[in-house]
Amino acid sequence: MVFRLLLLITLIYFNFSLSVSAETSLKAAFIRNNQLWIKEGEKETQLTTNKYVYSPKWSKDGRFIAYVVGDKNGDKTYLYIYDSNEKDSYQPYPTIQSNYFKWSPISNQLAFKDGGVLNVTKTKNGRPQDFDNVSLGVSDFEWFPNGKEFIVSSQSNLLPTGWEPVHLFKVPLNANLDTNKITPFYTIQTNTTDLFAIDAEDFKWSADGKWVSFLATATASWSADSNTLSVLSSEGDRFQVLGKMLINENWMKWAPIKSQIAFISGEGRFYVVNKNTTIIDIPTFYKRKEYTPKGYVDLDLEWLSSDEVIVARAKENKEWNEGPVPTMYTTLYVINLISGEQKQITFPKKNELDISPQVVGTNITWYRMNEKKNQGDVWVKNWRSGQEYRWLKNVDSAPTFFSKAN
Repeated sequence: MVFRLLLLITLIYFNFSLSVSAETSLKAAFIRNNQLWIKEGEKETQLTTNKYVYSPKWSKDGRFIAYVVGDKNGDKTYLYIYDSNEKDSYQPYPTIQSNYFKWSPISNQLAFKDGGVLNVTKTKNGRPQDFDNVSLGVSDFEWFPNGKEFIVSSQSNLLPTGWEPVHLFKVPLNANLDTNKITPFYTIQTNTTDLFAIDAEDFKWSADGKWVSFLATATASWSADSNTLSVLSSEGDRFQVLGKMLINENWMKWAPIKSQIAFISGEGRFYVVNKNTTIIDIPTFYKRKEYTPKGYVDLDLEWLSSDEVIVARAKENKEWNEGPVPTMYTTLYVINLISGEQKQITFPKKNELDISPQVVGTNITWYRMNEKKNQGDVWVKNWRSGQEYRWLKNVDSAPTFFSKAN
């Protein structure tokens, strides 16, 4: 009897320790009252004051956080970097305005756009500082997985004969504006019937680096209702259209291991109908399946495992046709791609909605907000064993978590 009691106490302590360990391992940058904060374990630290901060992103090793500082309307945006070793923020180059930047997948080097110019930071005393020009005429870009090159798009021009094709280029890191080092990668032949586009945006690489997805985007009004999700092989020799969707980079995500892509398909700028979670195997392409039940819309997604996807789901609203767009009260579901089972995993209260699911290790996190409030809370649940709990209170948006997979 005594042995059984000791064993029970040991198991309870062990499970509690695992739960605490999972909780304290979380590390995130977030925005509260327009200011940049970080939280690691249970410690919150405010990093800025009297600023309007946007878009924090962790460097590969978690030492740096790049972020944008602008005004209340998001204009005149400047790039800043917080150094967690030195406990200070600085501008890599004070006079440059930029709100679009991406960390290298292999180092603490930052690429950013200033207008149509692609730049990369140099390194001084172990910190990203100053910059080199890389290429002109850049619309969007992404690092190649090797960290030595970029895939770059250039917006097409309207000629008397119509729109030009959309050109993609491979640009080496050390191009330094030398056009002889830049090579054509792929040309998207567009038309006004099944593939009308003037640009390519939101590049994302598959887990194995063999495919890159992107949105072929149309002119402004057209693009608000429909864009074309496409994939291209890493050699630039295989191109395939996958489907129509809205511009939302969080609505298309590669599986963590397989060459499989999940996206929310459907046309129409309003979220009330026709938004369906769709999974396609690459490169077979023909194996396409939609998982959203009739009468519902999916408005966010995240991979939980190689065989499970989390979606933020709400009932569709076919009755609405004018006036203020109704709030879609989403809750989170897990879809098992093998069994087809779909299970609700969060239960927000009346007038609350759960959005922005993220998976960090064995934890699922999401942003819970009330439509009558400007801020929300971040909730966490250990998917395999834990109970949900509130990890952050009164934040402006979903946080950016750091993990070694960043």
